[in-house]
Amino acid sequence: MPQVFHRSMNTISRVSIVGVVVLIGGFFYFAWAVNNSPYYTRAMLQPLQPVPFSHKHHTVDDGIDCRYCHTSVETSSFAGLPPTETCMTCHSQIWTNSVMLEPVRASYATGKSLEWTRVNALPDFVYFNHSIHVKQGIGCTTCHGELGDMPITWKQNTLYMRWCINCHKHPQDYVRPREDVFLPVYHPPKNQAELGRKLVAEYKIHTWTRCDTCHR
Repeated sequence: MPQVFHRSMNTISRVSIVGVVVLIGGFFYFAWAVNNSPYYTRAMLQPLQPVPFSHKHHTVDDGIDCRYCHTSVETSSFAGLPPTETCMTCHSQIWTNSVMLEPVRASYATGKSLEWTRVNALPDFVYFNHSIHVKQGIGCTTCHGELGDMPITWKQNTLYMRWCINCHKHPQDYVRPREDVFLPVYHPPKNQAELGRKLVAEYKIHTWTRCDTCHR
């Protein structure tokens, strides 16, 4: 019986099979890379704001406590945004003619709130309570990044569910003394593992990973 296919077809078949495998693998890798990139997660990007507010200047340089602006962070699920009156407490006396602060003065004069762009926004189907995390020794910078080093605020982490669950599974790696929760710059001590285990027991922290903890 004569040979139907040329011998080169063996090589072509092998190359084709390898090529398809590489192509499929490349597709999934590309999808994974896009899913974790700032283009999709918006992490490390600085959204345009009506006023270029600097956490670094206000919290580190001026020593203003987080709770002065985010007044409900200890009692509510929402940390709260300061009304224009809070800004004008200081800026009616300093930087009163700054062009950069014109939107603040206009908001105060007209009573129309500034329209800030949310930097860290969770989907509507996710429940997150700031007050619970604060009381359990989870600091602002754990989720929001080193705010004291941010001249302009950006989103530090992806806020993906696996990122949240990692903290819920291993709270000892992230918990800190309650008096350090609002530090704008915080570096875990060398004995974090030992300290973390102690605080987890003291604060009665549970490693909750049930779906209904966050999805209600």
